[in-house]
Amino acid sequence: MKNSRKIIKILAIAMIAIAGVAFAPAQKKVTVKGSDTMVILSQKWAEVFMKSHPDIIIQVTGGGSGTGIAALINGATDICNASRPMKKSEIEKIKQKYNTNGIEIPCAKDGITVYLNKANGVNALSVQQLADIFSGRVTNWKQVGGKDAPIKLYGRENSSGTYVFFQEEVVKGDYAPSCQTLPGTAAVVNAVLKDPNGIGYGGAAYAEGIKICKVKKDADSPGYEANAENIKKGLYPISRYLYMYTAIRPTGETKEFIDWILSPAGQQMVTEVGYFPVR
Repeated sequence: MKNSRKIIKILAIAMIAIAGVAFAPAQKKVTVKGSDTMVILSQKWAEVFMKSHPDIIIQVTGGGSGTGIAALINGATDICNASRPMKKSEIEKIKQKYNTNGIEIPCAKDGITVYLNKANGVNALSVQQLADIFSGRVTNWKQVGGKDAPIKLYGRENSSGTYVFFQEEVVKGDYAPSCQTLPGTAAVVNAVLKDPNGIGYGGAAYAEGIKICKVKKDADSPGYEANAENIKKGLYPISRYLYMYTAIRPTGETKEFIDWILSPAGQQMVTEVGYFPVR
C-alpha cells in the first residue's frame, strides 16, 4: 500500500511538472544575418531589446552583406543586415520567390573610415587619391605627401557590402591585386595597427587604436573626419546608410524588434556603438 501511494505521488509530481512545461510560454526567435560592419551594432540592439522582451530571442550572426542577402532569399533568416543597397539581381530573386521587392529599412548611417597606422605622417587624402591607392596606380606614400615607403593595402572580402560600396563609390574599378582581403573589419584594423605602411577601410565603429585619415571630396577641398556632425551636414564624402531587409512586410516579433530599433531608444544605441542615427 505504501509503495502504491509513493508511486501515485511520484506520478502526480511528474504530471504537474509536465503540465508546467506544457503551459510555459514558448520563446519566440528572430534571426539576423549579414553585414559584419553591423554585427557590433546588432548585437547591442539584441542584448538591450531582450532584457525588456524576455520572451523573444534575437540571434545575430555576420558573414557579410552578400551572405545575409542570400540567406534572406533562401528563407534562412528573418532579417538581413546589409551595408549596401540590394542589387537588381538580388531584388529579382526575392520577387520570384516571395512576389515582393523585399522591404528595405534604413536603420543607421555610417561614414566609411580610412584607417592609417599612427606612425604614418599623412593626415588627409582626397577621394581620387584613395581611388589611385586602392586601384594600384599609386604605390608609394611619397606620391601622396608621405615618406618613401611602399603602400600596403588591406580591405574586405568580396561578399562584404563595404567592399562593394568602397569599390563602386571610391575605387570605381578593380582593386589592386596586392590588396590583402580580410574576413571582417576588425581584422583590417588589426592589420593596419601592426603595419606602419598599411591603409585600410571600414565602418566608423571599428576605428579604435588607429589613425583616422581625413577625406577630401577633391584636391581643393578641406578634409573631414567621419563624425556625426560632418555626416549630418553632408560634408564627409563617403558616407552611407546601413540597412535591414526583410523578404516580406515584417509582422509579429520581427516587426516589434525593428520598430524598437527605429525608436529613440534603439537609435540611441546607434550613437553609443559609434555609428550615426537616421532619425
